[in-house]
Amino acid sequence: MGIFRREQRSLFGEILDWMLTPLLLLWPISLALTWLVAQGIANKPFDRALVYNAQALAQLVQLRDGRIQLSLPQQASEMLRADDTDQVFFQVLGPRGELLGGERLFPANRIDYEVPGEQGYVLRDDVLRTAQGQTLDVRVVMLRVLAGEYTLGPYATPGERADRTVTIQVAETREKRSVLATEIIKGVMLPQFIILPITVLLIWLALARGIRPLNDLEERIRARNPDDLSPLDQMAVPMEVSPLVGSVNEMMERQKQVAENQKRFLADAAHQLKTPLAGLRMQADLAQRTDASADDLKRSLQQIGLSSVRATHSVNQLLAMARAEGGSMVREYCNVPRLVQEVVQDCFPRALAKRVDLGYEGAYPQDDGVWVEGNPILLQEMVRNLVDNAINYTPSSQDGMPAMVTVRVLVDAYGQVLIVQVEDNGPGIAASEREQVFKPFYRTLGTDADGSGLGLPIVQEIARRHDAVITLEDAQPRARRKGALFSVRFHSVAPPEDSQTAAAL
Repeated sequence: MGIFRREQRSLFGEILDWMLTPLLLLWPISLALTWLVAQGIANKPFDRALVYNAQALAQLVQLRDGRIQLSLPQQASEMLRADDTDQVFFQVLGPRGELLGGERLFPANRIDYEVPGEQGYVLRDDVLRTAQGQTLDVRVVMLRVLAGEYTLGPYATPGERADRTVTIQVAETREKRSVLATEIIKGVMLPQFIILPITVLLIWLALARGIRPLNDLEERIRARNPDDLSPLDQMAVPMEVSPLVGSVNEMMERQKQVAENQKRFLADAAHQLKTPLAGLRMQADLAQRTDASADDLKRSLQQIGLSSVRATHSVNQLLAMARAEGGSMVREYCNVPRLVQEVVQDCFPRALAKRVDLGYEGAYPQDDGVWVEGNPILLQEMVRNLVDNAINYTPSSQDGMPAMVTVRVLVDAYGQVLIVQVEDNGPGIAASEREQVFKPFYRTLGTDADGSGLGLPIVQEIARRHDAVITLEDAQPRARRKGALFSVRFHSVAPPEDSQTAAAL
């Protein structure tokens, strides 16, 4: 289909191509079929006249004194051959092939033709060579009759019937038939030369009108402001285009979410960096005082170092938040115990420095039901934030009770459930604040722990991206120090089929 082919695919040209190309290809086939039908129609009236002539000759075959004769008056012979356009030839043969009348040069007597009983004749096309050496295309009717049929009776033997069988053939040239067929073709096909261009024009106009809603949709989109990401009206377009508009609306909704995340990220970054940068500037001003002592200068440098660490931590948390809220996420098979153990090992020096007993318990990497489908970097970031949060808010020692943080991986292989828990024995989180702590920049009052307030929102966002559910409850509800227990519930999957891949992961 290449009639309207362009360098870039066009919906209008594609539809027009598939509609007009079959039409143009079928038109010659229609012409050929019409010619065949016209030939059949043209043959019928002349075939009837030809059969009538043969039957008229059969009436002139007589049986006299046991001999078969053709009694054909001269006037009847002239009337039989009287035709202004075509030539008519006839031949009457006796039972043994003797010529009773008519032309000697005639198409061979087709003995192999079985004459139907109901019609009593056979029509065929043949070639006639005349005495003048001409070769003519003719239409031939062959009729077989019994001379003296009514005198034989119903009990005549086959031999008696064969002795009285007379074969009559009448042939006619095909000029009138060809003229009539041509007239039929002209009457049928000539109007099509007018109808075909009109049909093409109407198809063109119909397609142009049918595609107009797409042009209107294009104009509405072009007229929009760059920051207008509101959904398009699906009811204002044809039903076939509605799914496309729905997909565009979903894409714009995602773009709107991305834009909002970017705006929130910029606002969060400005908010979080404002305080440490202001502290850096203040400490720098204090250090530049003329009356500052060496101790003052040392304290200012220490505060500058702490402010830079706090700013770096805030930037890292903001980047982690942006990564967790990103639009795309590469998923792969993740061995959760192995990922969690790596995070515990990375956090161990920090826990040791703060005199917090950090430990791991639960499932091992080789156990069943320990695989989930997700992003390993985000999963480790989630566990790291939970562990860091527990270390930050667990006092080093209080009332002789050692600070403890425990990380667990619990597996229910039959239920296809995997739970990651981080438990501490700190002061815990009040029930009234458990929803607030998952909001950005919210920090529990009454604690002196250093943080940005983004750790738990990052955990919640990563859990949401992995279709996991996070819960918060007291670790020891009846103890004086209730502690906090964070649980993240995943849907586990079957391990990779390739054992080498599983071992590598």
